[in-house]
Amino acid sequence: MAITAASPWTASAEPFVGRLEAIARDFTRLTGTPVDVATELFLRAELAGYRPPGRTSANGSCHLVPASDGWAAVNLARPDDAAALPALYALLGADVPDTEAPVAGLREAARERTADQVASAAQLLGTPAAGLGSVRDGSRAVYEVQHGERRVRGFSGLRVVDLSALWAGPLCARLLGQAGARVTKVESTTRPDGARRGSPAFYRRLHEGHESLVVDFASGALPAIVAEADVVIEASRARALRRLGVVAEDFLAARPGRLWIGITGYGRDDDRVAFGDDAAVAGGLVGRDTSGDPVFLGDAMADPVTGILAAHAAARALAEGGGRLVSVAMANCAAWLADGRADEVPRSPC
Repeated sequence: MAITAASPWTASAEPFVGRLEAIARDFTRLTGTPVDVATELFLRAELAGYRPPGRTSANGSCHLVPASDGWAAVNLARPDDAAALPALYALLGADVPDTEAPVAGLREAARERTADQVASAAQLLGTPAAGLGSVRDGSRAVYEVQHGERRVRGFSGLRVVDLSALWAGPLCARLLGQAGARVTKVESTTRPDGARRGSPAFYRRLHEGHESLVVDFASGALPAIVAEADVVIEASRARALRRLGVVAEDFLAARPGRLWIGITGYGRDDDRVAFGDDAAVAGGLVGRDTSGDPVFLGDAMADPVTGILAAHAAARALAEGGGRLVSVAMANCAAWLADGRADEVPRSPC
């Protein structure tokens, strides 16, 4: 299934879709693998039957609320996020509203607070949240550091271990797999990929042709699995993997030409949690209604945008010999796209 120009999703995001085409073309140049940008951005929404969003995200979990100085996005994607709402109201100094509707309560609580206050209070509770455009400060979407020796190699036989979940990391893995890499998806027995609860067809598409391992991370088995890889894709806090005996810098130094792709919300040194819709808002990647007020753009746009940029960064780094830790920040990827720098490939020199 491909997304056509007649799709309402394509029409709503057309000014931004074109800006990814240069990245997709360069990925094809490097790998020989074509990328249909519109399909990667909007297929999940089509398969799930979502409607184009307004101030509630396409999947219904993230909400844009007006603050005293702008707008904030608060994402109630998990049961714990909704359960934390009374504590969020308390942190904001707001009364618990006489309603069970989360949007009404959030609007009431945010009305007299700044967007940063709303987002900071939510993040303190572990709830994904961001002020509109809060990371549009020139921060890099892709940051690369050389930690190992270089060795150029092709994709044939390349072993990719995918420790990520949901959308951005698995999309990166899928594109590398289409280029010829052998991908193994690794999940924890106690914490399987949350995307399994979504569209089965979309999950199958992301992981089609990949090997699958379900492992008890507490058993100490993970380091041996990672040791067999040429490329690791992950979306975890660095210290969490270190506790499991997996250290990116050691992995890269152990054999020439390896690559580590770390996908986070705001960078490896920032513990804030993020999902695709709130990260897009943080980067200013939003639409506008007839009054000029922000609305969500597409479906969790920061996720597929990050997946495409991460795959391109991986292909480019491998072509240059690897040995790199490549950090890809979702909010910064959204900011890069929102800023419209179509002629600039998002990277940092090593």
